Amino acid sequence: MAIRERRERERAERERAIVAAARELAESEGWDAVTTRRLAAQIEYSQPVLYSHFKGKDAIMAAVAVEGFGDLARDLAAARTAATDERQAVADVAAAYAAFAERRPALYDAMFTLAVDLPFASQDVPVDVARAFAELAEILRPVAGDDDLETFTETFWSGLHGLVTLMRSGRLRRTDHERRLAILVDRFCR
Repeated sequence: MAIRERRERERAERERAIVAAARELAESEGWDAVTTRRLAAQIEYSQPVLYSHFKGKDAIMAAVAVEGFGDLARDLAAARTAATDERQAVADVAAAYAAFAERRPALYDAMFTLAVDLPFASQDVPVDVARAFAELAEILRPVAGDDDLETFTETFWSGLHGLVTLMRSGRLRRTDHERRLAILVDRFCR
């Protein structure tokens, strides 16, 4: 039993090392630089070892994305619980979401803009993805009124994502970013 447990632990550690190396490489050089060859060299394992954990780069990106959703959920929860009232909670969570995207652009891309094989809006959604969405829903529950909470949350999330993506790509003026977030929050908190 001890040998099997040790092997499972070692396997989990290798998997974490692969995901961490992919995140680090993507953040420093972009996703195009993330290859199984470079990852294998970075973690000092052969490519077949990587393939024993993941089917390829897309599967690694999906694992990075799921981990990112866990990070986002923690950031959103911290912003939500620190707020003093409902409107402030929505504003603080919106700001935390935007700050996450700004601070971790490659991770945000894996989570939201790159073609990654992750189920969304289904019962098969990974736990950390669901947690991030649930944090958004929790701050919107008091202001959703008669609207369907899930649809209301999806619409708010879409607004946040659109603002963040357009600003990051230079299609919106960076100087007005906070004002746009405030307008979005005001519209949803009426």
